[in-house]
Amino acid sequence: MVVGVLALQGSFNEHIAALRRLGVKGVEVRKAEQLQDVSSLIIPGGESTTMAKLAEFHNLFPALRNFVKMGKPVWGTCAGLIFLADKVVGQKSGGQELIGGLDCTVHRNFFGSQIQSFEADLEIPNLASIEGGQGTCRGVFIRAPAVLEAGPGVEVLAVYPVPPDSNLVDPLIESQEGEKKVIVALKQGNLLGTAFHPELTADSRWHTFFLKMANEIEEGASNSIVTIEGSQPTLDQLERIDLPIFQ
Repeated sequence: MVVGVLALQGSFNEHIAALRRLGVKGVEVRKAEQLQDVSSLIIPGGESTTMAKLAEFHNLFPALRNFVKMGKPVWGTCAGLIFLADKVVGQKSGGQELIGGLDCTVHRNFFGSQIQSFEADLEIPNLASIEGGQGTCRGVFIRAPAVLEAGPGVEVLAVYPVPPDSNLVDPLIESQEGEKKVIVALKQGNLLGTAFHPELTADSRWHTFFLKMANEIEEGASNSIVTIEGSQPTLDQLERIDLPIFQ
């Protein structure tokens, strides 16, 4: 397995290092044709507007969208999650181009500016049941986005409670009954998104989870090519066929 890491800007080196620790080859992707050489892709955290401008400059968006539509596994962390969302709010004037595919609404920089970055323990029961270990992971949130709502086909993997006295206000959050929460990790089909940075911690479970997810998708694609046993005629059958004579 060769995992591509979009290397336009941001924490791509940290993702490649995390993959290396797991014995997996990660390669930097900067051009559309390089996507042909990888089986899956990680879109790292960084400055989403800058990354979008660079991707547009290199004409990467059509190839990235096609990669997603082909069912290839893609994981977006922080800015990468913004790229994968079908809808983004809180953008700068003029917005930015998206890849799409994740049926969700993401609030860009929901948790505030750089100085409001933080770390928190997140409950991850689904991930822990698959990867083992404790039922929490450390989430590193750097100018982080948050998912305000997700479609019915989306699996929520982690949420973060919004403090009652918080100034993080959005109509979608205010409409929730009881404790207000935002989604910070989710999965839909071939797409995985995290609002935080697992590559900045020693916990490798998110990377192993993505690798297993990629393996399952690849195996599923291989199994879809079905060879029908007995579809080839035997030599004895061929000998009994009356073939036309061409002169």
